[in-house]
Amino acid sequence: MSHHSFLARRLLVRRIVAIFGVGAGAGDLAAQEPDCDDRAVLGVVVLDESGAVPVPNATVIVRWTDSERVRRPVREEVGAGGRLVLCAPRDTRQATLWAEFGDASSEEAVVVVVAGLAHEVELALRSGPVRTGRLIGQVRDARTDDPVTAAAVSVPGREEVAETNRRGRFVMSGVPAGMQELNVRHLGYAPLSHVLEVSPGLTTEIEIGLVPDPVEMEPIVATALRLRRLEIKGFYERKYWGELVGTGIFYTADDIDRRRPVEISHMIADESGIRLECNLRRTDCRLVNTRLSSPVTGDCPLSYFVDGMPARGMKLDDFVRPVEIAGLEIYKGLASGPAEFPSSRCGMVVVWTR
Repeated sequence: MSHHSFLARRLLVRRIVAIFGVGAGAGDLAAQEPDCDDRAVLGVVVLDESGAVPVPNATVIVRWTDSERVRRPVREEVGAGGRLVLCAPRDTRQATLWAEFGDASSEEAVVVVVAGLAHEVELALRSGPVRTGRLIGQVRDARTDDPVTAAAVSVPGREEVAETNRRGRFVMSGVPAGMQELNVRHLGYAPLSHVLEVSPGLTTEIEIGLVPDPVEMEPIVATALRLRRLEIKGFYERKYWGELVGTGIFYTADDIDRRRPVEISHMIADESGIRLECNLRRTDCRLVNTRLSSPVTGDCPLSYFVDGMPARGMKLDDFVRPVEIAGLEIYKGLASGPAEFPSSRCGMVVVWTR
């Protein structure tokens, strides 16, 4: 399919969450790599704010949704023409996607996925003054801590109503910045109204505990503001999935501030299976994975990455101080490391500065 024919059939993502499924045949897109067989094909183009100029090397994040399991989001970089073609998993019913490039990002698009069809989406990056924010949250039963499915989440003055999925999670984009009243409703639970501040261009995470009606207890609401830089770098997604499946250990700046380590290596060495080894003068120290060290192969030192770049030849503590860290990721084995970084047999430490 030519670029002009793709643009002619485009669906531009504006200031609201778009929900659509294009019913064209998958022939043109499926003819490109990768070969999707009889699965649905998702074709994406990322453009600048004018909607006319493709943006190469932008990152597209896709969340596939199905009824059987929760899938880890896909992060893919578009090509030189700002284009990306993906094959949908066979049991996927819906795809939620958006694009990021530097400090600019698009609004989310939600595509209803139909097997055998081609779905084309155009994402326009927005880099001007931001007047909206994003809410990501989870609704649970305050008494049992079980997820509450199909709860209606809304903000007055915003037409779209978000509905929690089977894990009780919801996403709301395009929420006007400032003080907003969040309303949560579900049959069998006492309605909840909570006032929170939405920061422009940032994502606020919220945990909600609904009270079964007529049980007399207070609802539970907790909020936390995500750092924009960490969100763009994928830290929060890796944190969510790493903690869910147990492949990594993650600390935010607040976590580190509460621990108040003198050196960040001391805090990392407190994790089981990791030891800080230094020479007698303590001029050379390194973090070692004791589970992978042996008399035969010797010590197994962890690799370091600071702001996405490998840090070789120096102590980690010489690169960064605890007060300078915005996010910290620890991976203890080859299979647990994220795809964004080169594999390391002994594990790795990834540091993001403020």
